Amino acid sequence: MKRETLKGTKAWPTARHARLAVIRWASRYNTVHRHSRLGQRPPLACEALFDEPSTTLPRPA
Repeated sequence: MKRETLKGTKAWPTARHARLAVIRWASRYNTVHRHSRLGQRPPLACEALFDEPSTTLPRPA
């Protein structure tokens, strides 16, 4: 995370900038970044495989 968020800089100008960088990194890592455990797919693509529409009718009220 540190290597990817700093990208050549030594520090952030403020604590707020540091927090925003961490939030952006975590959001990207947890949604877009490819994971080897998921077959080199991003988590959102992997979740889409399991979000199939229901083939059963809802129970009548």
